[in-house]
Amino acid sequence: MGVPANRRSKCPTCKKPGNWLAGPTAPFCSERCKLIDLGKWFGGEHAISEPLRPEHLEKFAELPPGRHLDETEPDREH
Repeated sequence: MGVPANRRSKCPTCKKPGNWLAGPTAPFCSERCKLIDLGKWFGGEHAISEPLRPEHLEKFAELPPGRHLDETEPDREH
């Protein structure tokens, strides 16, 4: 199961919109943005504060199942 050809997202590093999920550097737009993000993890700028525990997810238990939960709003052009 692949990523739809028209699935647009924003690069996590530079926020540039595009179909990055289908590219070789997904979810980033380029190798450069991918390496910038990796450097932030190595440098401690990005960190996971604490492991997820079941009680973190309790508020989501009543959500109905379905693919619609994974949909994002389309990018709005300004």
